[in-house]
Amino acid sequence: MSSTGSTYGGSGVGAGDTHQATVRDTDVLGVSPVPAEHLVAEYVEDLGVFDPIVGKAQAIITRYPQSRSALLPMLHLVQSVEGRVSQAGIQFCAAQLDLTAAEVSAVATFYTMYKRKTCGEHLVSVCTNTLCAVLGGDDIYKALGEHLGSDGKKLGHNETAGEPGEPGSITLEHAECLAACDLGPVIQVNYEFFDNQTPESAVALVDALRAGEKPAPTRGAPLRDFRTAELELAGFWPEDEADYRATVDGPSAAVETLRGAKLAEDRGWTAVPYPDDVPLPEVEKK
Repeated sequence: MSSTGSTYGGSGVGAGDTHQATVRDTDVLGVSPVPAEHLVAEYVEDLGVFDPIVGKAQAIITRYPQSRSALLPMLHLVQSVEGRVSQAGIQFCAAQLDLTAAEVSAVATFYTMYKRKTCGEHLVSVCTNTLCAVLGGDDIYKALGEHLGSDGKKLGHNETAGEPGEPGSITLEHAECLAACDLGPVIQVNYEFFDNQTPESAVALVDALRAGEKPAPTRGAPLRDFRTAELELAGFWPEDEADYRATVDGPSAAVETLRGAKLAEDRGWTAVPYPDDVPLPEVEKK
């Protein structure tokens, strides 16, 4: 018997050969049914839309000893312009921070707060994690999907009712834990809390938003539109003190959240004080 034998399913490729050495390369551009030069040529987006925020981008960078640490707020800044993180936004961040587009994309696609599709004027996030779901979060999400849908089709996750970015447009998403289990089921609008919701109250809320109203959140700062909230997440606030206070002031703690601390105070409960010096455990010598 030949020492080479038949391999690769009887192809006759010898043991000393490789598939690469015996099979010709395919001209993928030649056989493509559509023009595919973009697969081998780098495409540079028009970054002109970001010219007004170059100064803000540089201001963010100066906050950090390493410029790449500015990437997260920089992505929020980009999102405040377009309502999403586009490919142009990724290239803008890469150019400002001296990173590759791949490095920026890896971060932008990891965090759910960075959107790849343009958001509506308002982002409505419905908590569907365990406790909120049990208390009615799933019912709220279903009711909003049906109410905001059209032509008999429910609005789905990260889909928008209305023209994205235009007044009255709503982007709906189901969210993982929003850290408000004591007040569930909860909704956030542009990351501000609306607690103890029901399907009926949630529908009334989005109807008010679509009508141009800005209902007061249960706690936290007054409601802003999505792009303004993104600018604030990037770290930019009104310079005037009165305007700043009007933007951020609001009730921050709910009675339910403080109930344990109040109960301990009323009953005189105290925790064992943490020791000033804690000895480290012995490390086994090798």
